[in-house]
Amino acid sequence: MKNALLSLLLVIPMFVFGQQVRNNDVNVVNLGFEYGFHTPGGDLKDRFGWGSMLGGELEYLLKSNWSISIDASYIFGRRVFEDPINPLKGVDSLLIGNNFSQATIFLRQRGFYTGVSVGKLFPVSKRNKKSGIKVDLGVGLFQHKIRIQDDPESFVPILSGDYKKGYDRLTNGLALRQFVGYQHLANNRLLNVYAGFEFTQAFTQNRRTTNFDTMAPDNTKRLDLLSSFKVGWILPFYIGEKGEEIFY
Repeated sequence: MKNALLSLLLVIPMFVFGQQVRNNDVNVVNLGFEYGFHTPGGDLKDRFGWGSMLGGELEYLLKSNWSISIDASYIFGRRVFEDPINPLKGVDSLLIGNNFSQATIFLRQRGFYTGVSVGKLFPVSKRNKKSGIKVDLGVGLFQHKIRIQDDPESFVPILSGDYKKGYDRLTNGLALRQFVGYQHLANNRLLNVYAGFEFTQAFTQNRRTTNFDTMAPDNTKRLDLLSSFKVGWILPFYIGEKGEEIFY
C-alpha cells in the first residue's frame, strides 16, 4: 500500500509538470465571462450609486501578444438618487394606484456597454508567454436609464407602457474604455482567469424628446464616468499550436 501511494505521488507531478508548453508562439481565441462591481463618477454619480456588472468578451490573441476583442457588459444596481416620478406623488409622498391603494414603485439602475478593444499582454515568465499583465484600450457605446419597476398589487396607469419612457432618463453616447490587470492561461489548461480594473468615460446625452416630470427636453451634454473591478473566467481555443517539451 505504501509503495502504491509513493508511486502515485511521483506520477502526479510528472503528469502535471511534464505537459507541453502549448501557450507559447500560438494564436488563441479567448471566450471570457466576467463579473464585477463599479462606482460612478462625473455626472453619473448624481443619478446612481455603486452597482454590479455581468459581461463577456471574445478576444483574438496573436502570437505577438497583441489582441483585438469584442466586449459587452450589462450594468445594474439598486441605488438611484434621482427621482423622476416625485411630481406624481401626493400627500406624504405617496403614489396611489388605480385601486386607490398605495403603490410601491422601485427605481433601479440599468445599462450596458458594447464595443471593440485593442490590447497588449506583457508576459512575466518565459515559460508561459500567454500569462501576464494585460492592457486594453477600447471604444464603444455606453447607455444607462432608470428602470421603473411596477407594483403588481397596485397598478399605476401613468407609469405603464410607453408612458415610462417619459420618466426613465434614457441616456447614451460614445464611450472610451481602458483595462489593466492580470491574465493567466495555464500551461496545463486547468486555470484560465483574469482580473483587473476598468475605467469608462462616456460622452452622453438624454435621448427622450421630453421628460414628463419637467415637461421639457434635456439637451445637456454629460460626462459619465465608471470605475470598475472585475474578474473573469476564460475558455481558450488554441490555433496552430506546435508545443515545446519541458525538461527536468
